[in-house]
Amino acid sequence: MNKPADMTAIATVPLWINGKAQAASSKRAGEVTDPATGTVTKKVPFCNDTDIAAAVAAAKAAFPAWRDTPPLRRARILMRYRELLEAHRPELARLVTGEHGKTLADAAGSVQRGIEVVEFAMGIPHLIKGEHSAEVGTGVDCHSLRQPLGVCAGITPFNFPVMVPLWMYPVAIACGNTFVLKPSEKVPSASMRMAELFKEAGLPDGVFNVVHGDKQAVDAMLAHPDIKAVSFVGSTPIAHYIYETCARNGKRVQALGGAKNHAVVLQDADLEFAADALIGAAYGSAGERCMAISAVVAMGETGDALVAKLKNKAASLKIGPGAGKVDGKEPDMGPLVTRAHRDKVAGYVDKGVAEGAQLVLDGRGLKVSGHEDGFFLGASLFDRVKPEMTIYKDEIFGPVLIVLRVKTLDEAIRLINANPYANGTAVFTRSGGAARRFEREIEVGMVGINVPIPVPVAFFSFGGWRGSLFGDQHVHGMEGVRFYTRGKVVTTRWPDASALPSGFNMPTLG
Repeated sequence: MNKPADMTAIATVPLWINGKAQAASSKRAGEVTDPATGTVTKKVPFCNDTDIAAAVAAAKAAFPAWRDTPPLRRARILMRYRELLEAHRPELARLVTGEHGKTLADAAGSVQRGIEVVEFAMGIPHLIKGEHSAEVGTGVDCHSLRQPLGVCAGITPFNFPVMVPLWMYPVAIACGNTFVLKPSEKVPSASMRMAELFKEAGLPDGVFNVVHGDKQAVDAMLAHPDIKAVSFVGSTPIAHYIYETCARNGKRVQALGGAKNHAVVLQDADLEFAADALIGAAYGSAGERCMAISAVVAMGETGDALVAKLKNKAASLKIGPGAGKVDGKEPDMGPLVTRAHRDKVAGYVDKGVAEGAQLVLDGRGLKVSGHEDGFFLGASLFDRVKPEMTIYKDEIFGPVLIVLRVKTLDEAIRLINANPYANGTAVFTRSGGAARRFEREIEVGMVGINVPIPVPVAFFSFGGWRGSLFGDQHVHGMEGVRFYTRGKVVTTRWPDASALPSGFNMPTLG
């Protein structure tokens, strides 16, 4: 149970529909907690079909005027929005930390990465230009257009309350669409603040809307005939469900799922550099990242030395409230997002021990002084994990790093390519030849060479392969532009008195 609170004195997060905050009609609600204390801080409404319909109706009504707004004017609003987001970055980071638990520095970094997508979206007028060919036939010209879809929707996870929504709606809106966002019900406040800032930047009412809720709200969005495209980031089972449901309902969909990201450490690697990189990649944000390194593949004789370095570094991590101090310094790692998730991750440590993996460092049972009711879990490290073990097969999504041993690069590549997930991976080596072979043969969507978390910059696209992505287009970058627009080709002829009469054969135009 979460720490009890006087629920009558706790505010309920509103919806954002048609340019203003408003209460939900649904009477169902959930709790928002501070992960560092376990205290309930807010209530969040669980929208019903009526609430979803109201948000979609506002977006649909705003679409014609927004579609017809010149792309340059749309970009100018995004420019002002970017300035406001930057000015309010510390505030947004505090909202993230207060509801997710990650450290303030980590939260601020994730906000900055989201702002970079807004910067990319500001340049979309150039990217939606069509092509033109004159005289494709006698007196005939041909040109192409990229046009918006209509009302688009985004369903986002708890781990990046600012960054992941910003992967989606700035690109969609810059392309001329309107948008309905449903953030995770665990972290609703940042999306509401971003909606307020977008209105302050000059966005017309109805172009951007925010709703809250659980599966009922999601299903209402997936079934609504006026939503033309859905973007999703979350677990693989839900991504698969959303992909199938959207396809059945005739919607365009990009559904990003889970991950089991491997880092291969070759025998020639700088082990100190690799260990430092892996500690941050595995335990940053308490491991609650879809690009976290959760499996290290140690080649040959590197394993023992690498595990020793990882153990020492993980054991020295400063763990405490994300907005607080640990021995006078900023913490390295905060709590997990909920009590239930903390307990689930601790259960994976139990399972790893039961299945025979070597527990090198045990993070269970950690108590943080003054925050005994917080959802804390220390860093755990397993060695000599086998591919058939549950802690290898499942996405744990917590501060648990596992090490597998292989003899060759061939074996490492086969191991990774056989995994059902294929989001991100990395290799640590001094060999250009080995790195080049790895990047060419590995069947994963995002690859780092001596880079542990290869999240692409905003003008490239983010997304994995296999069970980490359902759909054809990744998010943001040019693939995001293509996802939120559709092509049209126009062939024109302006006849004069000498024009030929109508024909009944296939035109060749030559």
